[in-house]
Amino acid sequence: MKLLGLMSGTSLDGIDVALLEVEEGAGGANPPEIRWELLAFHSRPYTSEEGDRIRFALEAGGPRELALLHTSLGEWFAAAALELLEGVGVAPHEISGIGSHGQTIWHEPPKKKTRGSSLQLGCPATLAERTGICVVSDFRSRDLAAGGHGAPLVPWADHLFFSSPDHTRAIQNLGGMGNVTWLPRSGDPTPVLAFDTGPGVVLLDVAARMATDGRLHFDEKGAMARGGRVSQAVLSRLLDHPFFREGPPKSTGRETFGPEMVDAAAGWLRAETGARLDVGSPETGWPELLATLTAFTARTVGDAYRRWVIPRGVDELFLMGGGARNPALWDALAKELAPLSLQAGEALGMDPDAREAAVFALLAWAHLKGIPANLPDATGSAGPRVLGSLTPGRTA
Repeated sequence: MKLLGLMSGTSLDGIDVALLEVEEGAGGANPPEIRWELLAFHSRPYTSEEGDRIRFALEAGGPRELALLHTSLGEWFAAAALELLEGVGVAPHEISGIGSHGQTIWHEPPKKKTRGSSLQLGCPATLAERTGICVVSDFRSRDLAAGGHGAPLVPWADHLFFSSPDHTRAIQNLGGMGNVTWLPRSGDPTPVLAFDTGPGVVLLDVAARMATDGRLHFDEKGAMARGGRVSQAVLSRLLDHPFFREGPPKSTGRETFGPEMVDAAAGWLRAETGARLDVGSPETGWPELLATLTAFTARTVGDAYRRWVIPRGVDELFLMGGGARNPALWDALAKELAPLSLQAGEALGMDPDAREAAVFALLAWAHLKGIPANLPDATGSAGPRVLGSLTPGRTA
C-alpha cells in the first residue's frame, strides 16, 4: 500500500508530506511486522500571509476565522499532496489513503476529574474532494474519549520504524514542542515510554519574530542565543512551571508554552537587568532572552531524561525536528545529557524532517487495517484503540 502522510506542526513553518510504502508481514504479530520505504518527502512552506492567518487564529481568532481557516487548510494540504505526487510521477489513484494530522488549534490534557480535548483544523472533506483519495483524520479524539491525552501519537509508529534488536534507543523530537520516545530492544516486552518534555523551538521562534518584528521566523543557527548570557534568575522562574513536576503520561502545547510565556520571560528579564527588549530591535536584550530560552529548553529535556528515561537505560540517542538544526540548542542539549552522545536523526535511516509526516501515513495504514495504534502506557488511555475518522475519496 502506498500512503501519504501530512503534518503541520506547532512551529507553523509549513506542510510536510511523506509518501510511504508499507507491506505487512505474515503472522498477525502485535505490534505488526512491516516492511516500509519512504518513497518521497516534500515540504511546502507557508507564505507569510498563511502563517499570519494561522497565528491569528491561534491567538485571537473567533468562530469565523477558525471556520475559514479550516477550509483553507484543507485546500493547502491538498495542494501540497498533489504537488508531491506530480513531482514523483505517482497518480492519485495509486494512493490507498492520506493520513492528515491537521493543524492543532487547541490541546488541553485531561485533569483528575475532566477529560482532555484537542482540536485540529484542516477540512478532510476538502482534502478528499481535491485529491480523490480517502482521508483519515482526527487521530487524537478516540484516545481522548478513552481517557487519554490523545498524545503523543508518534511512539507506536516509532516502534515499528526504529526499534533495534541490539540497542535501547531514545528519540528526542524538538519541533514546536519537545517529546521523547524510548524504545526497548526489539522483542523486549517492556512498554515503550513516550511523553512531551516541554517546549521545543516554539519559544525561540516566538522570541526571534518579536526581536526582528517578523523578519526572522526562528533564531537562525542559534546566532542570537550565542550572543547573549543566560539569566539564571529568569531560568529558575521558567523551570518552576508545574508541568515539569508532573510524571508521564503527559502532553502539552502552545497553550502552555507559547507567546504568553515569552512575554512573561521578557518582563522578568526587564525587571532583572533593565533590558528594553524593543520589538524590532534585536540588540536591546533579545540575545539574553534567546540564550535563556535556549537553556530552558535544554534543561527541561535534560531533567526529563534524568528522571524517567535514563533509568531505563539508553544505548543510543537521536535528535530530530527543527531544533536539531540549531547549533546553540544542540550544544546546550549535549551538555545537559552528557555522557550520552547525541546523534543526528539521519542515522536512523529516515530524513528527520519526514518523520512525523511518515508517522501519519503509517497511522492511516493502521486505521485502514483496523489496527489499534495508540499506546495506552504513553497516552494514559483506557486501552488500545483504532485511531482516526475516515472520509471517502471521490468515486467518480
